Amino acid sequence: MANLGYSFLLVLTAFIWGSAFVAQVEGNVAGPFVFTCVRNFVGAAFLVLVFKALDCLKMSPRRPKTAADKKRLWKAGTLCGIALFFAMNLQQVGIFLGTSAGKSGFLTACYIVLVPVLGVFLHKKNSLRIWLCVLVTLVGLFLLCIKGDFTIELSDGISLLCALAFAIQILIVDKFVADVDGVRLSCVQFFVCAVLTIIPMVFVDLKFSLAGLLQAVSAYSHWSAWIPLLYAAVLSTGVAYTLQIIAQNKLKPTIASLLMSLESVFAVLSGWAVLGEHLTARELLGCALMMAAIVAAQISPSKN
Repeated sequence: MANLGYSFLLVLTAFIWGSAFVAQVEGNVAGPFVFTCVRNFVGAAFLVLVFKALDCLKMSPRRPKTAADKKRLWKAGTLCGIALFFAMNLQQVGIFLGTSAGKSGFLTACYIVLVPVLGVFLHKKNSLRIWLCVLVTLVGLFLLCIKGDFTIELSDGISLLCALAFAIQILIVDKFVADVDGVRLSCVQFFVCAVLTIIPMVFVDLKFSLAGLLQAVSAYSHWSAWIPLLYAAVLSTGVAYTLQIIAQNKLKPTIASLLMSLESVFAVLSGWAVLGEHLTARELLGCALMMAAIVAAQISPSKN
């Protein structure tokens, strides 16, 4: 097993994302763009506190010290934030236009194929064993997420674009993560994503009106709305995406994408454990295939 500790961090990331699905649904009381915008602003603010604390404890070895360091950090964070903006919001639009939650999960997770495909153009090679693990994982995702007939419609195409954006975000992280502070990179990407999301939030959710703004403020005037939002902002956004960046410093992007695809497995298992949802034999087979493929990808008799 290579880099087992960092692999565990990505499994933990997938667990947080998967278990946060209920929080994302429950907290979406004023519109998807309002939720995404506030979630990312809160996540960025949380990480400001984190890296300030790490600086005080002298635990930020890659803290930017020169103007060039700061420029590199903001370049990386801005590129990641743009990719994340498209990924998060295209997923929301796809669901809004009719893509079911299960199909959306499957189409989004297609980044596990897009990451190694795009990586070919960036001279990032993968062994035949890794490609087979990717394909087996994709089959497992299909069994896990797709319940009925599988057809591709306009909304599904938008969800596939979301997968492309997530794949690009993963590759951007891979390019810059060795040169910048991971917590600060995560903070900047959330800030950029939140700022960009203000545009669709104002025109779509708030309908560019004072009444829409007051309605959104009213929706978040109760703790019942803030609890799931804070869970998604602090854990799913602030903690999980930061763990992704830290772990990707030591793992290949294809391996990272395979591990993060466990989000779908944990979402299903969380529904079974917390909500009492029934697990079918098809879903169990999908989970088993994914787990087997991901374990096989981690076992490396020779250099990947």
